[in-house]
Amino acid sequence: MVESPLRIILFVLLVSVASVYVHVYLYRRLFRDTSTNRAWRTAGKVLLTALCVPLLLSWVVTRIIPSAFIVAVFAWTWMGVAVYLLLSLALLGAVRWLVARTRGHRGVAAPLATPAPDPATPPSLSDLAVTVPPPPPAVPPVDEARRLFLSRATAGGAVLAAGGLTGYGMWSAFHPPVVNEVAVRLPGLPKALDGFTIVHMSDIHVGPVIQRRFMDELVRRANALKPDLVAITGDLVDGTVADLRHSVAALQNLQARAGTHFITGNHEYYWNASTWADALTGLGVTVLRNRHVTIGDAGGALDLVGVDDWSMRNGPKGYNLDAALQGRNPDHAAVLLAHQPSNWDVAAKAGMGLQLSGHTHGGQFFPFTVAVSAIWKHDAGLFQEGDNHLYVSRGTGFWGPPLRVAAPSEIVKVTLLA
Repeated sequence: MVESPLRIILFVLLVSVASVYVHVYLYRRLFRDTSTNRAWRTAGKVLLTALCVPLLLSWVVTRIIPSAFIVAVFAWTWMGVAVYLLLSLALLGAVRWLVARTRGHRGVAAPLATPAPDPATPPSLSDLAVTVPPPPPAVPPVDEARRLFLSRATAGGAVLAAGGLTGYGMWSAFHPPVVNEVAVRLPGLPKALDGFTIVHMSDIHVGPVIQRRFMDELVRRANALKPDLVAITGDLVDGTVADLRHSVAALQNLQARAGTHFITGNHEYYWNASTWADALTGLGVTVLRNRHVTIGDAGGALDLVGVDDWSMRNGPKGYNLDAALQGRNPDHAAVLLAHQPSNWDVAAKAGMGLQLSGHTHGGQFFPFTVAVSAIWKHDAGLFQEGDNHLYVSRGTGFWGPPLRVAAPSEIVKVTLLA
C-alpha cells in the first residue's frame, strides 16, 4: 500500500515534535537543574541540539544519500540512549516524589480533637467568646543545596542506568542469534516428509553495520542445524546491490537439500526490490514473488508459497495471495512465507497450514516491546488456531538503534510433523 503524502507528513511532524520535546526535557533535567553555571547550560543546549537535528533528518537523508546510513546509525543509537534516559529520569523522579511525600506526611502532627459541647450545660461566657484561629505554620525555606544535590544525583543515576541498558542492548544486538526450535503438525503433510525441517531467518538488515562477518556466522549456525530448507522472510537488506553484494553473497554457502528461498519485505522496496530479486537469483536463492514451488516428489510433496510484502498490496507489485496460489494442487500441504503477520486468517482459510513471518522484531528493545505487543495481535512467537499455525520471528539482525533488550534476535528451526 502506497502511503498518502499527507499521512507521511503528519507522521513526520508528530515524531519531530515528540523528539524536540524529549530533548528539551533532557536539557532541563541533565543540565539546567544540575548547575547554575552558564557555560554548563550552554554546552547542554549545544550538545542536545547537535544530537537532535541529525536524528530528525536521518530518516529522510538515508533515502536520498545511502552513504549517510552509517552516520544515521549513530543518531539512531542516540535515540535508544535518549529513551532510556527518559525512562530512568521518570522512574527516579517518581521515587523522589514518593519519598518527599512520605516525609511530608510523617512531619505533620494530627490536630487535637476538640470535645463536643454538652447540650444539657448552658454555655459560659468563655464559650461564647470569639475563637481566634492559630496562625498557619511557617513554610520552611527551600533548601537550595539539597535540591541541587538531589537533581545531580537523579541525573547521574539516570546516566548510569541508561548507559548500562544501552551497553547491554548493543552487546545483545551484535551477539549471534539464539536458536529456537519448534515442532508444528502440518495438515496434509505426507508421511514421507514427516520430520522435514525449515530454518527460518527474517529481518537480517544487512547494511553498513551488519556485514559479511555477521552473515558468515549466521550461515555457520544455520548449516549446523542441518535443515532441509532455508526460508528468509524479507528485510534482508538496507542498501544497494553494489554496496552489499559481498555481504549477501554469504548466502551461497547455505547448505539445504531443498535450497534457500526468499520473499521481499518492506525494506527491499526502499532499495529496488526487483534489482535485489535478480541479484539473489544470481546467488542461487529461489525468490518467490507471489508464486509457489513444490518441494518433494511423487512419493511426498508440499507447496512452499511466497508473497510480496503486505505494505505494497495495492501497488503494481505487492502482496497477492491469489496469484501465488494459482495452479496449486489443493491436496498438498502448504507453508506460506509472508513478511508481515497480516492476513493470516485469510491465508489459513486458503489452505496455508503454516505461515512464517517477521517484520515486528518483537519490538526489538524495551519499551517498544510493550508497544509492539499492544499494536500487533501476533507480535512474536508461535500461534495456533485450530490446525493452522503462525510463527512470527523476532528477527535475525536489527534495524535502527543497534539494541536488543528483552527481545533477542533468533534463528528458528521448524520441524514439520505429519
